[in-house]
Amino acid sequence: MSPSNRLARALPLALALASGPVVAGQFDYSLYAGVEHSDNINLSATAPVSQWVLVPGFGFGYDEQGATLQAHVTGAAEYRDYLGGAYANQKLGELAGLANWTILPERLDFVAQDYASVQPLSTLSSDAPGNQQQTNVLMLGPTLHFNLGRAMRGEAELHYIGSRASRTTQFNSSRGQGALRLSRDISPTSQLSLNLESQQVQFDEASETDYRRDQVFARYTRKLAHVDLDAAVGWSRVRFDGGRTISDPLMRATVDWHATARNMLGLSYMRQYSDAAQDLIAMIGPTQEGTLPSAPAGIHTGGAVIASAAYLERRVSGYYSYGGERLTFSLSPWYRKLHYIEAVNPDQTGRGGDAGLDYRLRERLTLSAFANVERIDYRALARRDTTRNLGIGLRQVYSTHWSWRLSLVDRRRTSTDPNGRYHAREAYFGIVYQR
Repeated sequence: MSPSNRLARALPLALALASGPVVAGQFDYSLYAGVEHSDNINLSATAPVSQWVLVPGFGFGYDEQGATLQAHVTGAAEYRDYLGGAYANQKLGELAGLANWTILPERLDFVAQDYASVQPLSTLSSDAPGNQQQTNVLMLGPTLHFNLGRAMRGEAELHYIGSRASRTTQFNSSRGQGALRLSRDISPTSQLSLNLESQQVQFDEASETDYRRDQVFARYTRKLAHVDLDAAVGWSRVRFDGGRTISDPLMRATVDWHATARNMLGLSYMRQYSDAAQDLIAMIGPTQEGTLPSAPAGIHTGGAVIASAAYLERRVSGYYSYGGERLTFSLSPWYRKLHYIEAVNPDQTGRGGDAGLDYRLRERLTLSAFANVERIDYRALARRDTTRNLGIGLRQVYSTHWSWRLSLVDRRRTSTDPNGRYHAREAYFGIVYQR
């Protein structure tokens, strides 16, 4: 079966698991149609192509909080018609779904997670339509809950994880993951747990090296009136078929501070072994209740390195958000280093940030602006790329169901590689029907 067919089968499976008794859940959707123009649709340094694109699409969100089924699912699908014929027309989709089916209350659950997105073939190339592919990560399996006396609780997990990419077949894999967790409440607001995790990774391509990743760590969580703390420390080991074994400390820490009712700040740090499949789950993340995808803005290409190689990741990130009656603002800086164990991909050091602002000009008219900047250094290639995207938009809501959106975006990349540079300006206008 081809990767694209397997992707097509994975998405309906996740939706079916998450839908359950639909009458008990909340389903929202939006239909949109828009037209986009870019003066450099191919994001070329030397031969830009001007192009109009027709973009109809569909977005949805589903939420269920029942005694038997708890689910959060959001997704979008769109068709991109390149009116000038610069590229073949595309069908793109994204989905983030998490469903938990309670088979035996407080004893046995079955969990399904599915994460589909559009990712680049190569992060060294520009984000042009020819450098895009569909990816999907599906996780299924039971979780057994048990008690060890009055104070100690336990969980045993057994999961299947399948990762698929429509064009980078080296990414395709099947994984078995097991975990044992023991936890104890040490106060009304804090908990301590011991976690053992093991994952066996088998790639579809015979040329790729299978491996096993084991982790043992202690985790401490505490929730106070205004501060949430989540910290883990332990050890990781990666054992490759053929005998090579490496190990390193594992550390994760997150602090969230609800400074006031309108201001929130957070800081996180991680040092762990990971790979592209785990990275996609972390980047797309579980859906949130009542959240529809940003479908009217279109489905955008992510920034994951889609490959088979495992890597040591070190990352520091932060965020600040303000939510007022008319103004909302967010800022998210980050720094990350990836060291590939087998040197299949070049190591990279990246830093950057995202900022977004919404200002309600009138009751139904909102002005938006965003900026994101990233700089990535590839030391082995003696290459540095700096990408900057700036955008401004206007959204008018006519009624409960109808709205329109206008946006202008300026995209620019500078690079020490002359072929990696580009500059493009995009304009979009769309109409949305939302239920």
